Amino acid sequence: MIQKRFYIYLMSVLMLLALVACSGTATTVEVTSESISTAVESSSATAAEVVVVSEAVATAPASAAEVLAETDTTPETVTVAVADAAAAVADNSAVAITLSGDAIAADGAGVTVDGKVATITAAGTYTITGALSDGQIVVDTEDEAVVTLVLNGVDISNSTTAPIAILNAEDAVIVLADGTANNVTDATSYVFPSAEEDEPNAAIFSNAGLTVSGNGSLTVTGNYNDAISSDDALTITGGAITVNAVDDGLRGKDTLLIQGGTINVAAGGDGLKSDNEDDATLGYVAIEGGVINVAAQGDAIAAQTDVLITGGEFNLSAGGGSGAQIATDASAKGIKGLVNVLIDNGTFVIDSADDAIHSNGNVTINGGTFTLNTGDDGMHADATLTINGGSITIPTSYEGLESAVITINAGDINLTSSDDGINVAGGVDGSGQMAGPGRGGRGQGGQTGEAVTYTGSYYLYINGGTILVNAQGDGLDANGAIEMTGGVVVVNGPTEQMNGALDYDATFNITGGTLIAVGSSGMAQAPTTSSTQASVLLNISGQSAGTLVNIQNAAGESVLTFAPAKAYSSILFSSPDLAQGTEYTLYVGGSATGTEVGGLYTDGTYSGGSEYGSFTQSSMVTMLGGQSR
Repeated sequence: MIQKRFYIYLMSVLMLLALVACSGTATTVEVTSESISTAVESSSATAAEVVVVSEAVATAPASAAEVLAETDTTPETVTVAVADAAAAVADNSAVAITLSGDAIAADGAGVTVDGKVATITAAGTYTITGALSDGQIVVDTEDEAVVTLVLNGVDISNSTTAPIAILNAEDAVIVLADGTANNVTDATSYVFPSAEEDEPNAAIFSNAGLTVSGNGSLTVTGNYNDAISSDDALTITGGAITVNAVDDGLRGKDTLLIQGGTINVAAGGDGLKSDNEDDATLGYVAIEGGVINVAAQGDAIAAQTDVLITGGEFNLSAGGGSGAQIATDASAKGIKGLVNVLIDNGTFVIDSADDAIHSNGNVTINGGTFTLNTGDDGMHADATLTINGGSITIPTSYEGLESAVITINAGDINLTSSDDGINVAGGVDGSGQMAGPGRGGRGQGGQTGEAVTYTGSYYLYINGGTILVNAQGDGLDANGAIEMTGGVVVVNGPTEQMNGALDYDATFNITGGTLIAVGSSGMAQAPTTSSTQASVLLNISGQSAGTLVNIQNAAGESVLTFAPAKAYSSILFSSPDLAQGTEYTLYVGGSATGTEVGGLYTDGTYSGGSEYGSFTQSSMVTMLGGQSR
């Protein structure tokens, strides 16, 4: 695993350098370890987190599936133990442990009973049935084989410690017998053997790797701390699991792997968590399927290193949702992986007070369907945010997408923000808790920028996809440069004059795709003259929301028909259909038919508008009209 992570790190750096070298423009970018560290350190990460992330931040694998294919997530011995347990139950060869209120009976070897405590001292399969009040099941064996507990309709509680405590084992498996309901409830306070000890500390606790499987149900109430916790790996392959915890719901210190089942978590801390801070190859959460519902006061899903998701259905709430206010030092994110977040597929509904999807390093989205409501950023990565596909809807956010480097290759994105729509900058965690739109405004309003050589580290790359932005602040905001080679981008920008639909500091080279950006004219910008695709920036008298804007060539053919969602006085348009040396006529008002996406009409007709004026596309970037201040 360590060699795999190092290999991915090296290949990621080489791929990034190759991407820059093949960008096809005169623009240059300098990516250094210092620039990566700067991006990381600009967040609110702790010193320990910065060390972990700065060492591995360039580790941006192509997909979650790629990483999981190289990772031994479930030991073969555990897989065999689950199968053996089913056979042992079927042929009655498992050791039976019967709970009877305040008594325990065991009918085989490997179990010692002392009052209301049953201690399992040998590997094997044990079937547990009945109810136990103020009692405990303990696993403590030196055997180098798996201990399997089949919960066959149990109700276990304890007033001083963990009802199920796996203190020592090679690996442990809990099987939820088909059709059974099982309940485990711990105390609000624990009594430990000495002041130096603080474990067990969860209703179901394990020092060994723990796997939960089967087709029954399990309800765990963690009144003291966590509901289910392993100091090793925690794996869930099936079952209907409901947990309520004062602190974390499900915790696997080394790894948390979910392969299936229906999981419902209510947590006063984090919902799903892996938090190994000592080994950079551990501390990850991997989810391959299942239905996962989490309501957490902290993060819904949190990993010290990576969050890897290949599928599943997710309904996540963090910190009380997008309308809640949290403390400046609190974290209430939907999905958080400090090094990487890699999502290949799945359905995600996230409502979070903090970022919906967050990494102090890299976020990569390869597919999936997302509905993200957040009090801060929809997706935030301190280093890189890459979107290769998926359907992403962000109805509520402070900033929709934010990272030092954002690359959009494909996908459908529809976002609404109270500040910048897409922001390329060194992120500040918790910025959404700050007041008011328009913290940007760094661009030089109204300029058609001259070609320059950019040597900074902040970039927005748009190579494909359909991107719809509705922003109160800047629509596309880059504290550096923008490169657009394809896709469709529609920006409904700000109505007030101190922000612009487009705001960049260095260069904006456009070589392909369709770009429409409307909003106020006070800070309006167009792409730079180094572009190879023509653009026009039209500053006109104020028009009301929904008033169509139409541009026709000399033959009367429409090259643009667009209905802005908000009042506007500036129109930026770039398209392969816009040709140098050609005269165009601008119309406003009227009506349109055809296919409409984000206000952009295609394959239809336009009629009834008023001629506003005409222009000739005399250069690569043409600007007409003055600015409103």
